[in-house]
Amino acid sequence: MKPRTSKVLAFQLAALLAGLANGLNAQSPEERGLEIAKEMDLRDTGFGDSKAELEMQLTNRHGETSSRQMGMRTLEVVGEGDKTLIIFDQPRDVKGTAFLSYTHKVGPDDQWLYLPALKRVKRIASNNKSGPFVGSEFAYEDLSSQEVEKYTYKYIKDEVVDGIDCFVVERYPVDPKSGYTRQIVWVDKERYISMKLDFYDRKGALLKTLKFSDYKQYLGKYWRADQMNMVNHQTGKATRLLWRDYVFGNGYKARDFDQRSLQNAR
Repeated sequence: MKPRTSKVLAFQLAALLAGLANGLNAQSPEERGLEIAKEMDLRDTGFGDSKAELEMQLTNRHGETSSRQMGMRTLEVVGEGDKTLIIFDQPRDVKGTAFLSYTHKVGPDDQWLYLPALKRVKRIASNNKSGPFVGSEFAYEDLSSQEVEKYTYKYIKDEVVDGIDCFVVERYPVDPKSGYTRQIVWVDKERYISMKLDFYDRKGALLKTLKFSDYKQYLGKYWRADQMNMVNHQTGKATRLLWRDYVFGNGYKARDFDQRSLQNAR
Protein backbone atom coordinates (compact mmCIF):
# COMPACT_ATOMS: atom_id res chain seq x y z
CA MET A 1 0.00 0.00 0.00
CA LYS A 2 1.33 3.42 -0.93
CA PRO A 3 2.19 5.83 1.97
CA ARG A 4 -0.26 8.45 0.69
CA THR A 5 -3.10 5.91 0.58
CA SER A 6 -2.28 4.81 4.15
CA LYS A 7 -2.44 8.40 5.36
CA VAL A 8 -5.82 8.93 3.69
CA LEU A 9 -7.22 5.76 5.25
CA ALA A 10 -5.85 6.70 8.66
CA PHE A 11 -7.45 10.15 8.41
CA GLN A 12 -10.81 8.66 7.36
CA LEU A 13 -10.68 6.16 10.24
CA ALA A 14 -9.90 8.92 12.75
CA ALA A 15 -12.77 11.02 11.41
CA LEU A 16 -15.11 8.04 11.62
CA LEU A 17 -14.10 7.31 15.24
CA ALA A 18 -14.50 10.99 16.17
CA GLY A 19 -17.96 11.00 14.62
CA LEU A 20 -18.95 7.90 16.55
CA ALA A 21 -17.67 9.41 19.79
CA ASN A 22 -19.58 12.63 19.19
CA GLY A 23 -22.69 10.61 18.43
CA LEU A 24 -22.38 8.70 21.69
CA ASN A 25 -21.82 11.91 23.67
CA ALA A 26 -24.54 13.94 21.94
CA GLN A 27 -27.57 14.76 24.06
CA SER A 28 -31.07 13.91 22.98
CA PRO A 29 -33.61 16.79 22.95
CA GLU A 30 -35.12 15.29 26.13
CA GLU A 31 -31.74 15.16 27.91
CA ARG A 32 -30.88 18.70 26.90
CA GLY A 33 -34.27 19.99 28.00
CA LEU A 34 -33.87 18.35 31.41
CA GLU A 35 -30.34 19.75 31.75
CA ILE A 36 -31.63 23.30 31.12
CA ALA A 37 -34.40 22.84 33.70
CA LYS A 38 -31.91 21.57 36.29
CA GLU A 39 -29.61 24.52 35.70
CA MET A 40 -32.53 26.93 36.17
CA ASP A 41 -33.37 25.24 39.46
CA LEU A 42 -29.75 25.21 40.64
CA ARG A 43 -29.33 28.93 40.04
CA ASP A 44 -32.40 29.72 42.15
CA THR A 45 -31.54 27.43 45.05
CA GLY A 46 -30.40 28.72 48.44
CA PHE A 47 -32.33 32.00 48.88
CA GLY A 48 -33.88 30.76 52.14
CA ASP A 49 -36.99 32.93 52.33
CA SER A 50 -38.44 36.11 50.89
CA LYS A 51 -41.35 38.49 51.10
CA ALA A 52 -42.71 41.03 48.64
CA GLU A 53 -45.66 43.33 48.01
CA LEU A 54 -47.60 43.03 44.79
CA GLU A 55 -50.49 44.49 42.89
CA MET A 56 -52.75 42.30 40.79
CA GLN A 57 -54.34 44.16 37.87
CA LEU A 58 -57.30 42.39 36.26
CA THR A 59 -58.43 43.34 32.75
CA ASN A 60 -61.63 41.95 31.22
CA ARG A 61 -62.23 41.43 27.50
CA HIS A 62 -63.75 44.94 27.24
CA GLY A 63 -60.57 46.53 28.59
CA GLU A 64 -62.05 47.40 31.99
CA THR A 65 -59.59 47.03 34.87
CA SER A 66 -59.63 46.47 38.62
CA SER A 67 -56.79 45.91 41.06
CA ARG A 68 -55.96 44.08 44.26
CA GLN A 69 -53.15 44.61 46.72
CA MET A 70 -51.51 41.71 48.51
CA GLY A 71 -48.37 40.48 50.20
CA MET A 72 -46.50 37.26 49.51
CA ARG A 73 -44.16 35.25 51.72
CA THR A 74 -42.07 32.30 50.54
CA LEU A 75 -40.09 29.69 52.46
CA GLU A 76 -37.59 27.49 50.66
CA VAL A 77 -37.72 23.88 51.89
CA VAL A 78 -34.61 21.74 51.41
CA GLY A 79 -35.41 18.62 49.39
CA GLU A 80 -38.97 19.75 48.71
CA GLY A 81 -40.91 22.50 46.97
CA ASP A 82 -41.43 25.98 48.40
CA LYS A 83 -44.13 27.02 50.85
CA THR A 84 -46.01 30.17 49.87
CA LEU A 85 -48.47 32.40 51.73
CA ILE A 86 -50.41 35.14 49.90
CA ILE A 87 -52.45 37.65 51.93
CA PHE A 88 -54.93 40.09 50.36
CA ASP A 89 -54.99 43.65 51.76
CA GLN A 90 -57.25 45.54 49.36
CA PRO A 91 -59.98 46.10 48.27
CA ARG A 92 -62.19 45.68 51.30
CA ASP A 93 -64.28 42.85 49.84
CA VAL A 94 -61.23 40.56 49.66
CA LYS A 95 -59.21 41.92 52.60
CA GLY A 96 -58.07 39.07 54.85
CA THR A 97 -58.41 36.41 52.16
CA ALA A 98 -55.30 34.21 52.34
CA PHE A 99 -53.86 31.43 50.21
CA LEU A 100 -51.37 28.82 51.38
CA SER A 101 -49.48 26.44 49.09
CA TYR A 102 -47.10 23.57 49.82
CA THR A 103 -45.36 22.58 46.60
CA HIS A 104 -44.09 19.00 46.38
CA LYS A 105 -41.48 17.65 44.00
CA VAL A 106 -43.49 14.44 43.59
CA GLY A 107 -47.27 14.08 43.91
CA PRO A 108 -50.02 16.71 44.09
CA ASP A 109 -49.43 19.97 45.93
CA ASP A 110 -51.33 20.89 49.10
CA GLN A 111 -53.24 24.19 48.85
CA TRP A 112 -55.73 25.99 51.09
CA LEU A 113 -57.77 29.19 50.82
CA TYR A 114 -59.06 31.14 53.82
CA LEU A 115 -62.28 33.09 53.21
CA PRO A 116 -62.86 35.64 56.00
CA ALA A 117 -66.56 36.07 55.13
CA LEU A 118 -67.12 32.38 55.89
CA LYS A 119 -64.42 32.25 58.59
CA ARG A 120 -63.20 28.92 57.37
CA VAL A 121 -60.29 27.33 55.55
CA LYS A 122 -61.12 25.62 52.26
CA ARG A 123 -58.82 22.96 50.87
CA ILE A 124 -58.26 23.17 47.10
CA ALA A 125 -58.96 19.72 45.63
CA SER A 126 -56.43 18.28 43.19
CA ASN A 127 -58.95 18.27 40.34
CA ASN A 128 -59.74 21.97 40.91
CA LYS A 129 -56.19 23.31 40.66
CA SER A 130 -56.64 24.20 37.01
CA GLY A 131 -59.36 26.67 38.05
CA PRO A 132 -58.76 30.44 38.23
CA PHE A 133 -57.13 31.91 41.32
CA VAL A 134 -59.57 34.47 42.78
CA GLY A 135 -60.89 35.46 39.36
CA SER A 136 -57.48 36.03 37.75
CA GLU A 137 -55.96 34.40 34.67
CA PHE A 138 -53.54 32.53 36.92
CA ALA A 139 -54.63 29.00 37.83
CA TYR A 140 -53.95 27.57 41.26
CA GLU A 141 -51.32 25.30 39.78
CA ASP A 142 -49.51 28.32 38.30
CA LEU A 143 -48.81 29.54 41.84
CA SER A 144 -46.74 26.49 42.79
CA SER A 145 -42.96 26.68 42.66
CA GLN A 146 -41.82 25.13 39.40
CA GLU A 147 -39.95 22.08 40.63
CA VAL A 148 -37.95 20.11 38.04
CA GLU A 149 -39.72 16.86 38.89
CA LYS A 150 -43.15 18.25 37.96
CA TYR A 151 -42.43 17.95 34.23
CA THR A 152 -40.69 15.98 31.54
CA TYR A 153 -38.77 18.07 29.01
CA LYS A 154 -37.74 18.45 25.39
CA TYR A 155 -35.36 21.05 23.96
CA ILE A 156 -36.85 22.52 20.76
CA LYS A 157 -34.54 25.23 19.39
CA ASP A 158 -32.77 28.52 20.09
CA GLU A 159 -34.66 31.76 19.52
CA VAL A 160 -34.31 35.46 20.26
CA VAL A 161 -37.10 37.02 22.38
CA ASP A 162 -37.14 40.79 22.97
CA GLY A 163 -33.47 40.92 22.03
CA ILE A 164 -32.48 38.11 24.42
CA ASP A 165 -30.97 34.86 23.15
CA CYS A 166 -33.07 32.01 24.56
CA PHE A 167 -33.39 28.26 24.72
CA VAL A 168 -36.89 27.09 23.79
CA VAL A 169 -37.96 24.09 25.86
CA GLU A 170 -41.21 22.16 25.77
CA ARG A 171 -42.30 20.62 29.06
CA TYR A 172 -45.11 18.23 29.89
CA PRO A 173 -46.84 18.12 33.31
CA VAL A 174 -46.45 14.82 35.15
CA ASP A 175 -49.69 15.36 37.09
CA PRO A 176 -52.56 13.77 35.10
CA LYS A 177 -54.95 16.33 36.66
CA SER A 178 -53.03 19.31 35.33
CA GLY A 179 -55.04 21.75 33.26
CA TYR A 180 -52.30 21.74 30.64
CA THR A 181 -51.11 19.18 28.10
CA ARG A 182 -47.83 21.03 27.57
CA GLN A 183 -46.02 24.29 28.12
CA ILE A 184 -43.34 26.03 26.07
CA VAL A 185 -40.82 28.13 27.98
CA TRP A 186 -38.25 30.59 26.61
CA VAL A 187 -35.17 30.56 28.86
CA ASP A 188 -32.53 33.31 28.87
CA LYS A 189 -29.30 31.52 27.93
CA GLU A 190 -27.11 33.73 30.11
CA ARG A 191 -29.15 33.99 33.32
CA TYR A 192 -31.27 30.82 33.02
CA ILE A 193 -34.52 32.64 33.84
CA SER A 194 -37.92 32.44 32.14
CA MET A 195 -38.76 35.16 29.63
CA LYS A 196 -42.00 33.78 28.20
CA LEU A 197 -44.27 30.80 28.81
CA ASP A 198 -47.04 29.42 26.58
CA PHE A 199 -49.74 27.20 28.13
CA TYR A 200 -51.73 24.68 26.07
CA ASP A 201 -55.08 23.42 27.35
CA ARG A 202 -56.31 19.83 27.61
CA LYS A 203 -57.37 19.93 23.95
CA GLY A 204 -53.88 20.97 22.89
CA ALA A 205 -54.90 24.53 21.96
CA LEU A 206 -52.93 27.61 23.01
CA LEU A 207 -54.64 28.92 26.14
CA LYS A 208 -52.43 31.56 27.77
CA THR A 209 -49.10 33.35 27.46
CA LEU A 210 -47.12 34.61 30.45
CA LYS A 211 -44.38 37.20 29.90
CA PHE A 212 -41.76 38.18 32.48
CA SER A 213 -40.08 41.60 32.43
CA ASP A 214 -38.06 44.12 34.45
CA TYR A 215 -35.89 41.56 36.21
CA LYS A 216 -33.78 42.63 39.17
CA GLN A 217 -31.03 40.68 40.90
CA TYR A 218 -30.96 40.15 44.67
CA LEU A 219 -28.17 38.93 46.94
CA GLY A 220 -25.89 39.00 43.92
CA LYS A 221 -27.49 35.84 42.53
CA TYR A 222 -31.28 35.56 42.47
CA TRP A 223 -33.36 37.13 39.70
CA ARG A 224 -36.96 38.26 40.24
CA ALA A 225 -39.26 39.83 37.64
CA ASP A 226 -41.00 43.05 38.66
CA GLN A 227 -43.76 42.37 36.12
CA MET A 228 -45.60 39.24 35.03
CA ASN A 229 -48.30 39.60 32.41
CA MET A 230 -50.66 36.68 31.74
CA VAL A 231 -52.91 36.93 28.66
CA ASN A 232 -55.73 34.46 28.01
CA HIS A 233 -56.01 34.04 24.24
CA GLN A 234 -59.36 32.27 24.47
CA THR A 235 -61.23 34.80 26.63
CA GLY A 236 -59.40 38.04 25.89
CA LYS A 237 -58.80 38.61 29.61
CA ALA A 238 -55.45 39.44 31.20
CA THR A 239 -53.82 39.64 34.63
CA ARG A 240 -50.70 41.65 35.41
CA LEU A 241 -48.67 41.18 38.59
CA LEU A 242 -46.50 44.11 39.69
CA TRP A 243 -43.91 43.22 42.35
CA ARG A 244 -42.05 45.54 44.71
CA ASP A 245 -40.16 45.69 48.02
CA TYR A 246 -38.49 42.28 47.93
CA VAL A 247 -36.82 41.35 51.23
CA PHE A 248 -34.77 38.20 51.79
CA GLY A 249 -33.57 36.60 55.03
CA ASN A 250 -36.68 37.20 57.12
CA GLY A 251 -36.09 34.23 59.39
CA TYR A 252 -39.37 32.50 58.55
CA LYS A 253 -40.03 29.09 60.05
CA ALA A 254 -42.34 26.25 59.02
CA ARG A 255 -44.84 27.35 61.71
CA ASP A 256 -45.28 30.64 59.81
CA PHE A 257 -46.78 28.59 56.97
CA ASP A 258 -49.27 26.31 58.72
CA GLN A 259 -53.04 26.42 58.37
CA ARG A 260 -53.41 28.54 61.52
CA SER A 261 -51.31 31.21 59.84
CA LEU A 262 -54.06 31.57 57.22
CA GLN A 263 -56.61 32.83 59.73
CA ASN A 264 -54.09 34.97 61.60
CA ALA A 265 -52.45 36.42 58.49
CA ARG A 266 -51.89 40.16 58.51
